[in-house]
Amino acid sequence: MSRREIREHIFKLLFLLEFYTGDELNEQAEFYMDEVEKAAPAAEEKQYIAEKFRRIESELPEIDQKLTEVSSGWKLKRMNKVDLAILRLAAYEAMKDEEIPTGVAINEAVELAKKFGGDDSPSFVNGVLAKLVKE
Repeated sequence: MSRREIREHIFKLLFLLEFYTGDELNEQAEFYMDEVEKAAPAAEEKQYIAEKFRRIESELPEIDQKLTEVSSGWKLKRMNKVDLAILRLAAYEAMKDEEIPTGVAINEAVELAKKFGGDDSPSFVNGVLAKLVKE
């Protein structure tokens, strides 16, 4: 499985955060990970996806605070849910993940926005992340 495919799975798990909480979220994440296991027979890939999702989830208060600061005029609740999940993933990668260069995190976020977001998503995601990395 490529890094891009792994990133897509993490994005999809982050998207679930907008609709489920607590036990429901855990149950939905388990269902999704069962599907990932069918697509990714390597146990270490499934483990990496699950671990990175949990790390991002644990950092959400800080990530959301930073996104709120740099997305002037946009409250997180008003953002497109797809864009928000992409921004959370990219913000984590840019701020916390030393394995991923900032430019790669931004580029991959824009690619996710092109694939899953609306017409304005790529430019919106790029703009927010550009402000984030300047700080």
